[in-house]
Amino acid sequence: MGLITGLLTLPLAPVRGVIWVAERLQEQAEHELNDPAVVRRRLREVQAAREAGTISEQEAADREAELVRRLLPPTGGLEV
Repeated sequence: MGLITGLLTLPLAPVRGVIWVAERLQEQAEHELNDPAVVRRRLREVQAAREAGTISEQEAADREAELVRRLLPPTGGLEV
């Protein structure tokens, strides 16, 4: 970046900083959302809640299906 470009875009520096931070937060959130260890822990929590009777069988099945979906690789939507 040249001197002139740097001076002209200086007012945008805070915006670029906020965007950078937002991108890092998104990356971290996606990593935690799809981390297999976290998903397995949540599956155990669902099972414990089911056994304790704090959630219904249907709700437990729905949560488990969503968690298992996170563990599976995306299909890409291509059909042969």
